[in-house]
Amino acid sequence: MAIFPRTRTAVPPSAVAVLPHRTAPLTARRTDVRTDVRTDVRADVRADGPTYGRPGVRRLPSLRHIGPNWYASVMGTAIVASAGVALPVDVPVLRGACTVVWALTAVLLALVLAARAGHWLHHRDQARAHLLDPAVAPFYGCLSMALLAVGGATLTVGRDVLGAEAALAADVVLFTAGTGIGLVAAVAVPYLMVVRHRPAPGTASPVWLLPLVAPMVSASQGALLVPHVAAGQGRQALLLACYAMFGLSLLATLVVLPLVFARLVHHGPLPLALTPTLFLVLGPLGQSTTAVNQLADAAPGAVAGPYASAFGAFAVLHGVPVMGFALLWLALAGAMVLKATRDGMGFAMTWWAFTFPVGTCVTGAAGLAGHTGLDALTWLAVALYVFLVAAWAVVGARTVRGVVSGALTAAPVPPAPATARTR
Repeated sequence: MAIFPRTRTAVPPSAVAVLPHRTAPLTARRTDVRTDVRTDVRADVRADGPTYGRPGVRRLPSLRHIGPNWYASVMGTAIVASAGVALPVDVPVLRGACTVVWALTAVLLALVLAARAGHWLHHRDQARAHLLDPAVAPFYGCLSMALLAVGGATLTVGRDVLGAEAALAADVVLFTAGTGIGLVAAVAVPYLMVVRHRPAPGTASPVWLLPLVAPMVSASQGALLVPHVAAGQGRQALLLACYAMFGLSLLATLVVLPLVFARLVHHGPLPLALTPTLFLVLGPLGQSTTAVNQLADAAPGAVAGPYASAFGAFAVLHGVPVMGFALLWLALAGAMVLKATRDGMGFAMTWWAFTFPVGTCVTGAAGLAGHTGLDALTWLAVALYVFLVAAWAVVGARTVRGVVSGALTAAPVPPAPATARTR
């Protein structure tokens, strides 16, 4: 089974040079452009031999196809802990359960980081090919968001175990690394798309949003650190830098989202296994709502009174309309997923899209409930959190089963085409 089903353009001639000379010949596959599966040029590298390229160096077959998309499992697990403690309701056992999930997230992050390090060490050709693949390269934004999500969960949940000072120190390290990587990815991936990937018209994917939403995650997580910075220029600079990253991500999303919807309207549904990626659109919507509410909470003491009041008003003025659109998209994406399920959609790592984006809507609704006092928003946050936990449990169990069986670490296969449109 595929780690993430691929929609690809042809690999440029310069990219072929990075592949080792002992790989099998390249094979090209074409399918109907209406399914958004374009020319698929892939190095079919066998992983059953003892050595590759360099004598005495053994490549680990189980790591060859561990792509950057695996960080989505870390993000989806971390948001369960963070969103749980953000709920504006008092559930006695919830914080203890979230602490357990946070500990699991920390272990999971270490495992995925180690697996990705092994991937780059033993399978550099495949790692470079991922960067040249327009379907995989956007997932490099997930590394940033995984670090940020675990850092935020450490500060809000892990402090019960580590202590306030250790949790703060861990979050500062993860926030700094995650923000730096996210800003680089937000520039590098679009650059590669323009100069190397050259995706065909009408092939926009929700996956394109991943490197663009990473700075938005930094904006919301940075808000948690603002009160810990000494009052004065430093605190104000961090707050305004977070607003700048909020704007960067929001405006970039407004550029890409129309392309995604136009692709759906003019070319029909996504391939079956890619259909869950429609939930990725909820990420910048819920995360932007979360960011403006958390930044509004951090504004007093960082900026002058009039600006702090304005930021508080902006949190509601931005958050309520965006949350309305998020619910509209949730209904549309849900309907598309139900259709794909009836058409035979099976499990793939794309199912992790049901977790982190929904979790951002939980924290966004919880933030709005805190600023408005509206009970309807409180219950919306609770309902979304119930969905999040159920989705995480199902996806997590299926992922563990796929890893144990080897299905998720096997070579990827092209996604099944979408059902043809009837006119």
